[in-house]
Amino acid sequence: MSPVTTTIEIARPPDEVFAYVTDPLLFTEWQNDVVAVRWGEGRTHALGARLTTVRRIGGVERSMTQEITEFDPPRRWAARGIDGPVRPVATILVEPVADGGGSRVTFGLDFDAHGIGVPLIALVRRQARKAAPVSYQNAKRRLEAG
Repeated sequence: MSPVTTTIEIARPPDEVFAYVTDPLLFTEWQNDVVAVRWGEGRTHALGARLTTVRRIGGVERSMTQEITEFDPPRRWAARGIDGPVRPVATILVEPVADGGGSRVTFGLDFDAHGIGVPLIALVRRQARKAAPVSYQNAKRRLEAG
């Protein structure tokens, strides 16, 4: 099955958009299911950095560790889950529009399933197709509000 891909335009410059949507400590502001985020050792946004995200899924809080696999500000960012039965693979591409005063952001979200996660993957993708675009609109509203 194909990844959940959503493209939106945000009336803010790419550097501001990139800084906001790729800062894990700000995920709780715009991703409705994120309860908390903790950096691993080093607390950095660099390639290879790890973070633990606590999400409320189906009324239950679940933590997952992710590793940043791409970091090319202000254009590309990606992270992948490294533990658990369902592991997210997230990508963000920020492109300038309106002579650099605005941004086109493409969010990609996919999942790898392991063990008990295999029979759950269709449900997880369905939920992501509904919830992810709402989160992206939250980011847009926050950024455009200043």
